[in-house]
Amino acid sequence: MLGRKDEPEQIDKEPVEGSAFQEDDQRGVKRETDTFMVTPSCEPEPNSDIVQDRNFSCEVCGKCFTKSNYLTDHIRTHSGEKPFSCLTCGKGFTQKTNLIVHMRTHTGEKPHTCQLCGKSFRASGHLASHMRTHTGEKPFSCLVCGKGFTQQSNLTVHMRTHSGEKPYSCGVCGKAYSDKTYLNDHIRSHTGEKPYSCKVCGKSFSNRSPLTNHMRTHTGEKPYHCKTCGKAFSDCSNLAKHMRTHTGEKPYYCNVCGKASSDSSSMKPFPCELCGKSYIASCDLARHIRIHPGEKPFFCGLCKKSCRTSNDLAFHVETHTGQSVHWSQIQHL
Repeated sequence: MLGRKDEPEQIDKEPVEGSAFQEDDQRGVKRETDTFMVTPSCEPEPNSDIVQDRNFSCEVCGKCFTKSNYLTDHIRTHSGEKPFSCLTCGKGFTQKTNLIVHMRTHTGEKPHTCQLCGKSFRASGHLASHMRTHTGEKPFSCLVCGKGFTQQSNLTVHMRTHSGEKPYSCGVCGKAYSDKTYLNDHIRSHTGEKPYSCKVCGKSFSNRSPLTNHMRTHTGEKPYHCKTCGKAFSDCSNLAKHMRTHTGEKPYYCNVCGKASSDSSSMKPFPCELCGKSYIASCDLARHIRIHPGEKPFFCGLCKKSCRTSNDLAFHVETHTGQSVHWSQIQHL
């Protein structure tokens, strides 16, 4: 039954199926009664047939919804309102269902399981995306080049390769990226953080993909196969390099002599003896080597803190001055 015209109606969404956070037991979830109210002007007519068919339109963008509570959720994408807050970490959400899924990052609950491989997920949407890795379905296609994707978010990032858009910038060095994940991985090159560790040997990595490749050195897995000769590889980049032995492609050119090569490492004559990574210039190698022994040759003249690179030092000095400082200015502090 709808509330009277002189009383705001409280709308309760149905709890997510299989969730541990039901209406009577929402640990860490702010009660919806405190935050989610619909004003009388938003109420539909007290006629069940009209309630089913009526469209509720957003006054900002014109998008239509079949229910007023769907419209209420949508309006928050314009207003920025996030009334549902996690009591564990304080993160806010526009919808209660998103908060419920987020809470599982704290509890570890993964109620949605793939029946083909057994992998579990926090949200049903994540499971739906995963299932496409089994079916090969790619319903999201680029209108420019036709490339297909399993997720809309991946298509959005891909479209930036055509537009050149790079909306995520590093606050330390200013380098820009098309995907926030790439930026997060890059920032760890400044902080030295390596949160991804191998459970077999303990080796740590700054992002997940090198760890995935590394784990195959323990398991012996080689999932990437050459369709020409059948040779298998543990890393897709090694397969791409190998394919050039069949095609004869040489996409890398030396800026000095113009020589072409199928392998980018041959264009980088300065390798690190500790990890094998190669660089075009010796100064780049020297900068890289500091990562291994923990050498920090750049000192702050205000507090004597040491940093690995001049960029890191410039970023640190900002904590003293409150403003951006160029490396040349730091030398006079």
